[in-house]
Amino acid sequence: MQYEIKGAPYPVAILNLNAGESVLCQSGAMTWMTPNMRMETKGGGLGKMFSRAISGESMFQNTYTAQGGNGMIAFASTVPGDVLAIELQPGQSIVAQKSAFLASASTVSYEMFFQKKVGAGFFGGEGFIMQKFSGSGLLLLEIDGSAITYDLAPGETLLVDTGNLAAMEATCSMDIETVKGVGNALLGGEGLFHTKVTGPGRIWLQTLPISNMAASIARYIPSKG
Repeated sequence: MQYEIKGAPYPVAILNLNAGESVLCQSGAMTWMTPNMRMETKGGGLGKMFSRAISGESMFQNTYTAQGGNGMIAFASTVPGDVLAIELQPGQSIVAQKSAFLASASTVSYEMFFQKKVGAGFFGGEGFIMQKFSGSGLLLLEIDGSAITYDLAPGETLLVDTGNLAAMEATCSMDIETVKGVGNALLGGEGLFHTKVTGPGRIWLQTLPISNMAASIARYIPSKG
């Protein structure tokens, strides 16, 4: 399976599949494709459907398979930003924010990921429930704004503003840290908490969370009445 990503800041991932290869995506994610791509829609059972629903995804997934020869299919991002392509290796797992999943090879598996620390779930900006991807093969995630990558050494930490953590390797851990100083917390404009990410592992940050974009646009929309 070969791929290319074009069109930033409104990106599209174009995948070229060999005959018989399959790709998974969210319901409605396909943008264009060659006629020999066969679609099959599955829920995967009530448990998996429920897991996807509460983690911000569609209850159903589509599988597209190239039949009778090589095929091509494209998936466009739903927000301005990047499409992050990760080649998952056996034994590697990626934890991502809600609604990050765009598409993947059929060899990539999905499950819910629950925050182990109550504070991180309440105040970290990513919520209690995130998405965890394992297996091997291509994984495509949607990133709000641009994607910035850091590799954290064991015990190395980075403080991240609420909502700016897009994904991390499952070897990393998350917690929250209170902004120091009452004046800083109340007047600094950065909120009361930061997300604290600790290595080892790679993390992917996003420069413009969609919630921040929505809040900026809302300021210019006249209120009724």
